[in-house]
Formats: sequence, C-alpha cells, structure tokens
Amino acid sequence: MLCGLTFLLLAIGRVIGGQSGLTFALIMAGIMNLGAYFFSDKIVLAMYGAKEVSEKELPDVHRIVHNLTQASGMPKPKIYLMENASPNAFATGRDPKHASVAVTTGILKLLSYDELEGVIGHELAHIKNRDILIATIAATIASAISYLAHMAQWAAIFGGSRDEEGRRSNPLVFLAIAIVAPLAALIIQMAISRSREYLADAEGARLCGSPNKLASSLEKLRMGVSRIPMDANPSTSHMFIVNPLSSGFFLSLFSTHPPIEERIRRLRGMIR
Repeated sequence: MLCGLTFLLLAIGRVIGGQSGLTFALIMAGIMNLGAYFFSDKIVLAMYGAKEVSEKELPDVHRIVHNLTQASGMPKPKIYLMENASPNAFATGRDPKHASVAVTTGILKLLSYDELEGVIGHELAHIKNRDILIATIAATIASAISYLAHMAQWAAIFGGSRDEEGRRSNPLVFLAIAIVAPLAALIIQMAISRSREYLADAEGARLCGSPNKLASSLEKLRMGVSRIPMDANPSTSHMFIVNPLSSGFFLSLFSTHPPIEERIRRLRGMIR
C-alpha cells in the first residue's frame, strides 16, 4: 500500500510537469518525510498538552511499561499524561529508542490495571513494529499528493501545461487528477492505518499475556469515547488506540481504525 501511494505521487508529478514534475514530487516527499520523521512526536505531544510524568506521579503506568518492555527487550519509552476526560492513549516517536506513550486522565479513571496493561501493550506493539513511522510516511505522501492535486486544479483552470516537447496537455486530465487523486490517497492511507491496528492488537495481546485484557479495554473505550469524544485534530486520529472523534464523523471507508467489534472478535478468537 505504501508502494501504491508512492506510485500515485510519482505518476501525478509526471503528468503535471513531466520529468521535472516527477523530480519535484520526489524532492517534496523527501523533505516532508524527513521533517515528519524527526519532529512529528514533539508536535503531536505539544498539540495535546501532554506532560512527561515521573514514576512517582504515575506508578502503575510506569510499572506496566517497565514490565512489558523488560519482557520484550525494548527500551522503556517516556510516559506522558494528557489532562483530558476522554479515555484514550497513543504512542509516538521515530523508533523504539525515541518513543513516548501518552495516556489521558480519562483512561486512567475508566480502566482497571489489567485493562490498562492491554492498552499499553497495544501501544508498545506500535512502537516495536515502527507503526508510527509507517503512518507518518503514509500521511506525508498523501499530503504531497493532495498538494500536487491542488496544483493540477489550477493547471486545469489555466488550460493545462506543456511537456518538455512543447505539447499542451488536456485540462480534463488535470481536473480528473484534482478530484480523484486526493480521494485515492486518503483511501490507501486509511487502509494502512487499519491494517496496522489489527497487527498491534495481536502483538499487544501477546506482550501483556492475555488477549482478554485488551478486548475488555476496547469494550469500555468504545462506550467511553462515545460519551466523551475528544476534540482531536483529524490528522492525528490514527495515532490513538480508538478513534477519538465522535461516531459518524467518517464513513467506514475513510476510518483510521477498524470497527471495534471486529477487533474484539479477533482478540476473542485468539483466546479460543
């Protein structure tokens, strides 16, 4: 799916500006990816006002993270707390050595110790599988495609453009790119996000030693988020363990998360 996004980006760059357009698309994607790779964790933590907390402040969370990382051979990530009544959590960071796990005050009040262990196991699985990096790359390529599609829209308005041999392109092609390309990029990006959630569920269940811990927490989180949705930026919703936005915000095709019912069903299947 990442290859599909990359191909779409290069194809649009080629159509809009020929070889120079393709080169421009490559350079733009590279710059955006580098920026996201090094700074996205700091940006999203600041966006939600997350504060790093010590072991004295959140002993249970630190104990869970310590035990799970010791068992899996991972470096212990930093722990952050968000003052938010909506129950949720996310992991961020470019690799296991530069990772952070953030939890809301709402999730600490809602879940039991075992259920919280299931949630943190899920987030550590994201770190172990480098899902944060994969999601960041997918998001930045999709953004680059949307930017090029916006350029195609203006090119269509002004009658298209000329290639290296001086031939004028069809404005209708540019109009089609402006409409279809961002939609296709979004669908692929959301599919990547959903597939990584299933993988993190399975890996997280193994880390904490019981699929039932995560299944039980997902059942509670489904009800908790529906009662108290988070005022979250849609561009970061893929990072959370459950979609922080109110139900019905996205159609299933454009959802960053698989249906919670299906996630729970798969976890129960692991138990059997």
